[in-house]
Amino acid sequence: MVSSDAATVDQYLSEISEDRRGDVEAVRSLILENLPDGYVEIMRWGMITYEVPLETYPDTYNGKPLMFAALAAQKRHLALYLTNVAFVRGGEEAFKTKYLATGKKLDMGRSCLRFKHADNLATDVIAESINSMPVDEFLRKYEESRSGA
Repeated sequence: MVSSDAATVDQYLSEISEDRRGDVEAVRSLILENLPDGYVEIMRWGMITYEVPLETYPDTYNGKPLMFAALAAQKRHLALYLTNVAFVRGGEEAFKTKYLATGKKLDMGRSCLRFKHADNLATDVIAESINSMPVDEFLRKYEESRSGA
């Protein structure tokens, strides 16, 4: 599954093969347990997204809510997107350093963490990354990234 037309998270989860669903559900639980107040979970762009609602921040570059994180079952892997890691100055390097210090294998692009099984993830580092950015700080960092500051 590269992209889904599912309208709800439950529908999306039901579309994922049973052998991968448990891993997606485990990472989803990790996200929800650590997600600061103000973000919402919704289906967007064919994946589970955690975003800032337009009611909170309507002035986006594309008129869509700002995505904080996302979770997807891709064709050959599962993917966790952490946008706060990508646009915070030094965020990518700091995340990778902490992650690698756990001894877990890291397969990551700029903000996309690719994995096969949830057990292979450095969940404490992911939880810290998610939990460490309340909505107001995320919006401040987003505005800094857009202004070139």
